[in-house]
Amino acid sequence: MSRQIPQGIEGYGFDLIVVGAGINGAGIARDAAMRGLKTLLLDKGDVSSGTTMWSTRLIHGGLRYLEYFEVSLVRESLKEREILLRVAPHLVHPLPFFIPVYEGDRWGPSIAFEYGPASLLQRHNLLLVRLGMIAYDILSYDKSLESHRMFGREEALAYMPGVNPEGLRGAARYFDAQVEFPERLTVENAVSAREHGAVVIPYARVDGFLREGDRIRGVEFVDVLSGGRHTARAPVVVNVAGPWVDEVLLGLDRPSPRLIGGTKGSHIVVEAFPGAPREAIYVRATDGRPYFIVPWNGRYLIGTTDIHYEGDLDHVVAGDEEIDYLIGETNRVIPAAGLARGDVLYAYAGVRPLPYEPGKSAGQITRSHIIRDYAPELEGLISIVGGKITTYRNLARETVDMVLKKLGRPDPGCRTQDVPLPGGGEDFEGFAADFKAGSGLGESLASRLLRIYGVRAPEVLALSEGEPDLRMPLAPDSDVIGAEVLFAFLSELASSLTDFMMRRSMAGYDSHVGLGVDRAAAEIAGRYLDWDGERIEREVREYREYVRRFRPRTEIPAA
Repeated sequence: MSRQIPQGIEGYGFDLIVVGAGINGAGIARDAAMRGLKTLLLDKGDVSSGTTMWSTRLIHGGLRYLEYFEVSLVRESLKEREILLRVAPHLVHPLPFFIPVYEGDRWGPSIAFEYGPASLLQRHNLLLVRLGMIAYDILSYDKSLESHRMFGREEALAYMPGVNPEGLRGAARYFDAQVEFPERLTVENAVSAREHGAVVIPYARVDGFLREGDRIRGVEFVDVLSGGRHTARAPVVVNVAGPWVDEVLLGLDRPSPRLIGGTKGSHIVVEAFPGAPREAIYVRATDGRPYFIVPWNGRYLIGTTDIHYEGDLDHVVAGDEEIDYLIGETNRVIPAAGLARGDVLYAYAGVRPLPYEPGKSAGQITRSHIIRDYAPELEGLISIVGGKITTYRNLARETVDMVLKKLGRPDPGCRTQDVPLPGGGEDFEGFAADFKAGSGLGESLASRLLRIYGVRAPEVLALSEGEPDLRMPLAPDSDVIGAEVLFAFLSELASSLTDFMMRRSMAGYDSHVGLGVDRAAAEIAGRYLDWDGERIEREVREYREYVRRFRPRTEIPAA
């Protein structure tokens, strides 16, 4: 199941071509394939190598969207959260959030602060948070998670002693969920799409469209790895390229109104620090922005910023001011933290593919997705603007519904709300216990395989039969084993060491951005996948160049 372009693809009649293999594109491809459509999924990079991997890694209802009266988006998100907890239990987990409320914090309807008595609302901000919590519980009436709880000032300090007591009025606690590795969520959607018959080709850059009059008939694309040019035909093309939607539309060779007005979000990752919370903290920054301090991957993920962005979409880096901002706000809320630049293990940044809405602040732009159909002016083309990780499945459902109507096909019905992703399954806890007992691995190694691959963990381990070195960790301080390298390339569409490190094994998110693991993994590929010495050195060099964008604290050695 390695990445390849099928011979004769030019003459193959697809029903649907999906451009963009982030979470939304992979979700659309999976749903379409499961409903019997001959589907082609293309991306100019790897699966999940764009916006999806730069997120805050939450599956959440969007509590703050209530401030903008986006009630339907909140309800949709809460419903989808529940579905993801069920179909991807290895990847999506409940996560408690603690909201400290301080004097002067701006909680409540945004329009009231713009046109109403802001000082009055700030004096009653704890009441407004309570009302928001009640609304959140009502909108998640079908939830499996606990309802909210309110704290007075002293209760809040007893429950979360690290938070700043100065000006604290009280707090709230509620549940949402975390997807520790959305890259894995995306990869499993792409793998499932392929298992249901879709053709999935990463590193295929769409740079043109096939047109017959006012109808789109397919796309032209470049094989990024070989330089070869290809065409593919389908009566419907869905452009779901995230921040690159407008770039893809340049291939129409006709004027197209700008769709994307992206905003940049940056995060920092640190080790546990004095006063570090045992649960996620959701708090207002001094400038009113919401931000999170989240336990993640054995460390803490802190973010995010929200800044209009017009720069290079292919190389987005967290800026000095953003890093200092996140450090400063964390130290304000948790005074004992004492974080400094030297404590930042690494930082990352990405661009949200939000609608182009000039004149609005970044925070005011809607987070709801838009499905744009170009008919009747141009039949057969759909573009997707926006879209959250949380609601990807429902966005995919809506899009495939539209595609089926365009094709005039009967709809067999969407099943993605019921069919687990490849690593999911019934009674995952029971499966995990059996795997740990029978795998022959230590607790740490077995738990990690389950956390990354779910019920497919035995498939990974099976690759080590007769090869004891493939059961061994790739580095002294790592739980990544050699068999994962083979699994990534043979079963999960990986094409490069960077794909393996950042979007298959997740090894690149350790404290040292995977340095050390990278070379060991490349050498495994050399022994078992026939990489020659030149390729091993090139792959390690390219990976180390790639992770420079994370601005890691660990010095990156020459390959």
